[in-house]
Amino acid sequence: MIGSPTGTGTGTGAGPALSLDKVAARAPGLVSLYKRAGVSLRKRGMDGARAAVYLVLDYSGSMKDYYKDGSVQALADQVLGLSAHLDDDGRVPVVFFSTDIDAVTDIALDNHRGRVDAIAASLGHMGKTSYHLAMDAVIDHYLDSGSTAPALVVFQTDGGPINKLAAERYLCKAAELPLFWQFVGFGNTRSTQFDFLRKLDELAVPAKRVVDNAGYFHAGPDPRTVPDEELYDRLVAEFPLWLAAARERGIVE
Repeated sequence: MIGSPTGTGTGTGAGPALSLDKVAARAPGLVSLYKRAGVSLRKRGMDGARAAVYLVLDYSGSMKDYYKDGSVQALADQVLGLSAHLDDDGRVPVVFFSTDIDAVTDIALDNHRGRVDAIAASLGHMGKTSYHLAMDAVIDHYLDSGSTAPALVVFQTDGGPINKLAAERYLCKAAELPLFWQFVGFGNTRSTQFDFLRKLDELAVPAKRVVDNAGYFHAGPDPRTVPDEELYDRLVAEFPLWLAAARERGIVE
């Protein structure tokens, strides 16, 4: 279950959801990531903000090398470091997807080491890429949680979806919910596979969706080389802008 964040605003002055001491006790290996995430949040006036955090991971066949070289595990650790500032339960719900939903589980401060690798090892065949099913799984999880707090969904993929129309439809419908989708691309920056993600990022408001509820950035062919500071800056760059717009529309309390 997602934690129940106590606030939904930016710049509340309440400090991080989990203190440095608590993170150090539960996940000493994530302390440096936690500190770097805090810097990025403070730069955007989000110190003390509260939000649920999700992670969506592409488990399609072309992702095999990214699981093997540790890129996916590294992203999961980075997202946990960010989540500790925003949500006090120390857990991040994770959706693994390919042709269908492969797993809906979680990662936590207490057992983050090798957690993604262990989950992936238990999954079956690596299929194709169905964005809309992953988005549906996140929406269901969020609604079932009973949370009314805003949510940041880090959605990782290395290519376009097999059903672009469905993916666009789900994103536009989800704009009515307190969910912000931050897409992260792994792979060749020149690949046309990512043209669709750029399109999602730029969908018209209000013609297509009531607010701009998505961001996109490309982590390149070797995501491990992206400095943590840059990754965090990109993960939270558009989130406060969406929060302001979502509040104005009454989507976020």
